[in-house]
Amino acid sequence: MKSKSWIIPAVFFLVAAIVNLMGQESMHHLARLTKPALLPLIALCTVAAAGGMESRTLRLLVTAQLFGGLGDILLQRSEFLCFVGGMVAFLVGHICYIVLFGGRSWKGIGLKVWIPSLLVMAGFVACMILAIGVNGDLLVPMIVYGMTLMLLIFSTLMGVIRWKGFWWFLLCGSVLFTTSDVILASGTFEVWPFAGKDFVIMFTYLAAQCLLAYGGLRLNSSEAR
Repeated sequence: MKSKSWIIPAVFFLVAAIVNLMGQESMHHLARLTKPALLPLIALCTVAAAGGMESRTLRLLVTAQLFGGLGDILLQRSEFLCFVGGMVAFLVGHICYIVLFGGRSWKGIGLKVWIPSLLVMAGFVACMILAIGVNGDLLVPMIVYGMTLMLLIFSTLMGVIRWKGFWWFLLCGSVLFTTSDVILASGTFEVWPFAGKDFVIMFTYLAAQCLLAYGGLRLNSSEAR
């Protein structure tokens, strides 16, 4: 991350993020106007910070960010097809993250680790679905999406256990991403109401994407050495 060309898009992102967060509770039009620009700006920062060091890692990272941006745009609309499209876009983004991080951290892990880990992940997803009250047509998609989030956390946790270092940023990012999505889902099913929910959802989401971008860049840089 020696290149300084990321500073200008980072400033634009910071301004857009502040305006978006300020608009979450009162000036909703500002939040809607700035949201589509947030992930493309993070992707631009990522590419600029990589300093022209193109790699599979960078491509996966930026692809995940751009699909996140597409999900942001689609989920701003109320139509059912846009909701489904937004969920699919985020699912693809998560899969990119899992391939990127799990492709490194899962190497050499046997069934003695996988089986209990999958059981814990499935148990956590089941508890969240029961707590939120997911049912009907959304039950299966939410189970799939929830397990994808758990696999993302597992991927980064294995990295922390084996190497620590910048993997801590990736673990924190994956946990915050899951936190944001759980709170968002609770709002969709009208449970766990609290003041400032929209602000918390967006703040944890943006923090997660920034941490995943930083950790991904560190991973990209370490592989280039």
